[in-house]
Amino acid sequence: MSDARTVRTGRLVLQPVTWRDMEDMVRLKADGGAFGQMLGGVCTRQQAERDMADDIAFWACHRVGIFTIHEHGKFVGMTGIHDRPDGRGFGLRFALYPWASGRGIAREAANAALSFTHNAGIPRVVAVAKETNLPSRSILKGIGMRECETFERDGQMMVVYESIRPS
Repeated sequence: MSDARTVRTGRLVLQPVTWRDMEDMVRLKADGGAFGQMLGGVCTRQQAERDMADDIAFWACHRVGIFTIHEHGKFVGMTGIHDRPDGRGFGLRFALYPWASGRGIAREAANAALSFTHNAGIPRVVAVAKETNLPSRSILKGIGMRECETFERDGQMMVVYESIRPS
């Protein structure tokens, strides 16, 4: 199924999450290699279901949100925008299965999601990565986000990136 919110890149298809994606998202969010570095870490099925309800409602309210990422028809991860619980604003996130990493998928998908969000009229997007998470930080820099702040969370130094596109 395709709609106006479907984003296609050279090799990927990004689609807004729906309840049909629940099983894929439950597996992804339970995978420590995929979700271990994410805010909140790995999720139980119940947490993933709550997230899905929130993500679907977010799309309805803001016309942007979380996408599934498919490469050649196969689910490989997620990316997109959520409302950061720390009040920093709309945050870009991405997570891939470890077996899908290392081929530029996260960068390609995150860049497409960021462009979609700006094109939808959202002028500022942030992203947060652990200072030690060099792969994520490299992706954020590579898609044009710039460091704007640091803070400490649970003994870890966190780096905040932002992308601003004036309306």
